Amino acid sequence: MMEEPDLGALARALGDPTRLRMLTLLMEGRALTAKELAYGAGVEPATATAHLQRLTASGFVHPRAQGRHKYFHLASEDVARMMEAMMVVAPSAPDRSPKEKPDAPIRMARFCYDHLAGRLGVRLTEALVSRRVLRAEGDAFSVTQAGENWFRSFGLDMPALKQGRRKFASRCLDWSERQEHLAGALGAAIARKLTEEGWVSRHHDSRIVSVTIEGQRALKERLGVSLER
Repeated sequence: MMEEPDLGALARALGDPTRLRMLTLLMEGRALTAKELAYGAGVEPATATAHLQRLTASGFVHPRAQGRHKYFHLASEDVARMMEAMMVVAPSAPDRSPKEKPDAPIRMARFCYDHLAGRLGVRLTEALVSRRVLRAEGDAFSVTQAGENWFRSFGLDMPALKQGRRKFASRCLDWSERQEHLAGALGAAIARKLTEEGWVSRHHDSRIVSVTIEGQRALKERLGVSLER
């Protein structure tokens, strides 16, 4: 018989603003050093080390040694999805003006771990569903036969994506749009492809993504996707 999840342990591990800030920083999908996480979270390196030990022991982050440095990254896509879901129900920060919210860069387009989120991620997902490339089924998406052909023409290796250990095409609730975007191996592959094609450009040390002029044109022509309201 499966034991009940220990939500108390989860709450204790996450019940600290510094640890939550660190996990948010790692949501951009890059591995960061303890010093970088300390700076981003606004704490001393020794304090950051203690928090990272707690997050590692709880299974939220994984350390990776490279040369003289140790880098930290989110332990799994599930952790990223948990953080995105928490942002859905979290209240807005009191110092943010309502006028800035709808078109703030982080709401327009960003990385959610390794796939696209924000208005761009949601609009892209909606376009794939409306064109019957994807079909929503339960907590995931399935790829239609027409979708298999479409993704192959887009340059994606579908058999390889399906054979991986991670979920293939999961649904992730977007905290800013309050709608779902495509996650999983397929979502990550699309994000990589758009980046390689130069359609989107990541901001340095940030989750924020800019859609290039070429990308705006290509997304409009191929999928009818526009970021305008």
